[in-house]
Amino acid sequence: MKSFEDLRIWQEARVFTNQIYDLTDNMRDFGFKDQIQRAAVSVMNNIAEGFDYGSDAMFIKYLDISKASCGEVKSMLYLAEDRKFCSQEKANELREKAKSISSGIHALIKYLKNKNKE
Repeated sequence: MKSFEDLRIWQEARVFTNQIYDLTDNMRDFGFKDQIQRAAVSVMNNIAEGFDYGSDAMFIKYLDISKASCGEVKSMLYLAEDRKFCSQEKANELREKAKSISSGIHALIKYLKNKNKE
């Protein structure tokens, strides 16, 4: 991989972030809107920042942050459902995407850790 844009997991995070923006486009709870958008942006940006840092150890650190932000978005989607900001179906769909991205990040972390053992 020559750039973070080549990473499938970053590409998925980018699509996911745009889906969160679409979900919150007309939302009037500005505190909620800001928080979930920032968490979603953190998922994709920490993948990019870590990749460009230049060392596997730092990349893993940023991937850990990205994975944690994914968890934050998932948690907020429960609140979005509870507050009727979106349907249960939409919240479930987005939580599944967050879960998939989180699994991909975990797999990349595992790969980088194993690569360094060799």
